[in-house]
Formats: sequence, C-alpha cells, structure tokens
Amino acid sequence: MHFDDLLVEKLGEFGPYQKKTYFLLCLTSISAGFHMVISVFLLGTPEYRCALPGWSNDTFEIQNEAHRQMINLMIPDSTDETLKYSQCKLIKNNISVACNRWVYDKSIFKSTFTSEQNLVCTDELRTSHASMIFFGGVLAGAFGLGTLSDMIGRKKTLYLSSWLLLISTMAVAWAPSFWVFCVLRFIVGFSCAGLFMTAFVLGMEIVGPSKRVWAGVVIEYFFAIGLVVLAGIAYAIREWKYIEIAVSVPSVFFLLYWWLVPESPRWLLSQGRHEEAEKIIRQIAKGNNVTLPEKALVNLEADKSTTGRVWHLFTDRVLLIRTLIIFFNWLVVSMGYYGLSLNTGNLSGDFYLNFFLSGLVEFPAYTLCLVFLDRVGRKKLHVSCFVGGGLACICTIFTMLYADESLQPITVTLAMIGKIGIAAAFAVIYVWSAEIYPTVVRNAGMGASSACARIGGMVSPYIADVSKVVDGHLGRALPLVIFGGFSVLAGLLSLLLPETLNHKLPETIQDGKEFGKKENKYFPSKSYSNQAFATDDNISTTKTESSRL
Repeated sequence: MHFDDLLVEKLGEFGPYQKKTYFLLCLTSISAGFHMVISVFLLGTPEYRCALPGWSNDTFEIQNEAHRQMINLMIPDSTDETLKYSQCKLIKNNISVACNRWVYDKSIFKSTFTSEQNLVCTDELRTSHASMIFFGGVLAGAFGLGTLSDMIGRKKTLYLSSWLLLISTMAVAWAPSFWVFCVLRFIVGFSCAGLFMTAFVLGMEIVGPSKRVWAGVVIEYFFAIGLVVLAGIAYAIREWKYIEIAVSVPSVFFLLYWWLVPESPRWLLSQGRHEEAEKIIRQIAKGNNVTLPEKALVNLEADKSTTGRVWHLFTDRVLLIRTLIIFFNWLVVSMGYYGLSLNTGNLSGDFYLNFFLSGLVEFPAYTLCLVFLDRVGRKKLHVSCFVGGGLACICTIFTMLYADESLQPITVTLAMIGKIGIAAAFAVIYVWSAEIYPTVVRNAGMGASSACARIGGMVSPYIADVSKVVDGHLGRALPLVIFGGFSVLAGLLSLLLPETLNHKLPETIQDGKEFGKKENKYFPSKSYSNQAFATDDNISTTKTESSRL
C-alpha cells in the first residue's frame, strides 16, 4: 500500500494528530517572518546630517536658536528636495567639504546598526550589500539544508536549523563591525531557510493529498503574523539590538520540537527504515483515534523517485518558453514581495503603521487564493493579481510626484493594494508551476524555480534603495514603479502558460510538450479534477521547496 493511500483510507488526511503537528510547524513560519524582513529595522537609515565641529553635545534636533543659527551657518542646503540640509557636507572657511561625523534623527529609530556604524554617504550602499548577503544565505541554506534533510531526515535538519538560528540571531546583536554583521546575517538567512523549508516539507508529508495545497497556503498566514508582530515589537523597542534579541528568544521554543514533532514517516519509508516509520504511523493512528489492522502496514511504500533532470525542460521549444516564463515569474514575485516590505521607509506617513499594514494586507491576499483558486483557475487568478498589483504600484508615481502631502495616504493605499496582488501571486505561482511541470521533472523544476525566487530576493534591496542614488521624490517613487513594471510584465507573460485546473497533469516530457494544446488526445479539456481543495488526489509537493523562502 502506498503511504498516501494509507492516509486517505485508514489514518485520516488531516486528523487531530496532524493538526497539532502542523500547528507546531506553522509556528516556525512566524519566526521566519521576523528574520526575513527585520533588516528594515536593523539597517534602517534615519534622517541625518553632518555633526557640527566643536559641539560635543550636538543633536539632530534643534536645541535652541543659537543651535539653529550654527546649523544654518555650517551645514549647506540639500540638493535633494525632500531634505532640508545636506547629509554629507559641511562648510569650512566658506568651502563645502565632506564630513566624517554625523548626528541622527531619533524620532523613528533610537538606534540602528546603520547609525551605530555610520553606514551613510560614501558607505550608504553597504546596507544594500548586507541585505543581499542575507538573501544569499537564504539561497545557500535552501540548497545546503534542503539536501541535508534528504540525507539525515527532516527532524534532525529542523533541530539543527533551530539551534543555528538561535545562536546566529543572538550573536547579531553583538556584531562589532560591518563584516561580522554580514557573516552572521548570512548564517541567519542560511538557518532561517532550513527551519522554514524543513518545517514546510514535513508539514506537507504528514497530511493527505487533498490537504497539501491548502496546508501550503495556510502556513503563509503565520508568516504574515510574523510581520505584524514584528511591527509591534519594533515600535515598542526602537533599538536594533533589543529588537534582534526580542525576536530571537522565541527560537528557544523550537528546541522542544525534538520531543514534540515526529520524523516524517514518508521520508523513513523512502530510506527503507520501515520499523521506525511503523512506530510513528501507529502514533498518528492513536492520536487520530484510529485502529489500524495488523496487515495495514504490510508492503507499505512511499513516493517513487523520478529520473528527470532540470535540463530536460530545455530540450523542447514549448517547454523552454514555459520554463523561462515560470522562472521569470518566480524571480519577479520574490523581488516584488520583499522589495515592497523593504521599501516601507520611502512611503509617507507613520513608518511603523505602514510596515504593520504591509503585513496585515497579506491576510486578504491568501484568503483570495483560498476562495478563488479552484473557482476561477490558476491563470486568471495569477494574472489578475500580478497585473493588478503591479498597476497599483506604478500608479503611486503620480501621487508621489504631483500630489501634496494631504494626498499621500492614497500612495500608501496603492502600495498596499500592490502588496496584496503580489503576495497572492506568490501563493498561486507555487501551485500553478508545480502543476505545469511534468511529474518526471517536477521536483527539479520547482527547485530551480525556487532558486530564481531567491535571486529576486537578492536583487530587491538594491531596487528598494534606489533613493540613495536618485535624489528627490523621483528616487522615492522609482522602486514602486520598477516593482510594478516587472510585475505587470511577468503577469502578461503568464498568459502564455496553460491553465491546469480540471486538466490531467503531465507525467512525461512528451506529455509536457502536448499539455495545454486544444483538443489534445492526452489532455481533453475539463475531464479531470485537480482542485487544490477538493477531495481528489493532488500532485505531490512533499519534495519541493516552499514558495516563501
């Protein structure tokens, strides 16, 4: 008997035992949400100017009239229309010269790593480099710890990632220099990818086929909870070291998972460790109040491995075009998702409220997926969300450049609509692309797609920080326009991909070539049900990487 058949016919696809375990695994997504976007607060750049020479108690805030006069005398006006004073120059002997000391506005942040290390002026792009290095760690962790989980098991990799995340995140708070900070943040990204991805895969492997896509979307709600909670923590603390410590402490709870979370029985079966798998299966049965017949576990087997390789997707023109479109969609959706989160500081209004809203709007985004994924199809939902979200981001340029401050809430609203669309597209592309890839290369294709997403994450900090190289309102508007423009392009290119709802999914490379053609003898239209939330068997997602990281 196949393990999926055992879940459907005997154990239950999502019984009390699986629900408890799944909930525990979802909690790791909250921690992942913390660390994936915490750089907004660690590397935030407060407003600043050069420190006045000879003023030991100089502050960014005006202390008195004499202080104001001295600032006006020694600090030249800024060429950036959004700033009053030059940030990198002061006047000495009637000559404008570069300075090497700065004072920072403390109204938003009491301190950040950027302000402590003076990563401004000629060093201002170092903050973008640091964010890119973090996402590089996520990329390395996905491949390294993903491979390790296939070798030593999900549970051990989950536990190793928990320890590594706890140690590295706590160490970040005491980073003495920029490069030490970058190395530690790389390790944080590495371990964060391992924690979330392994928990995601383990969660998929213990639920039945008809529940996997549902479970894959629901875990994203917990990621959004992490963003919302992080906004509250950062607002209350406002000092980067203590924010980092506060979001690191919950990782201690994950160390208890060694006793609370079982190894994946599906993985154990794939490794030929049937006795260990049988023990865990009986634990699941007991937790679900199910009595297993003695012969139920005879000849039990897991998924059979496939022989396809990712380069098989490039052997045919149809597969090549579809694969490149999918890769581009994954890159853009990740770039836009993380870019919009990192771009919070460029929006007008309250910084913390904007960040809170950027997390809060993800709840309706994922609800859209749950409600409409099986009603309107993958293509219509993905294209409408991606293009609609992209257009909303593009439209912000009009309010940012031509509207006064009283209309800036419109800018925030448009940016949040863009976040809803892009977050929803992120969830849909995972399901849709997995269904387009033929079975023999599905895992390889999804792994390559996930790598493209992480490359998009590495690019996103540089786009979000365009305002550091382009002055004025234009510099603040460009990131949203770039994210929006790429989103519209990716969404329109998706029109070339076939719809997969109610179609038999391709198994072989030849099936993949024929898939989506009208009146095709292999795939007659609407003859099958592969609804994400129906009771029929779904595609296996147990060995693919999660969409979020």
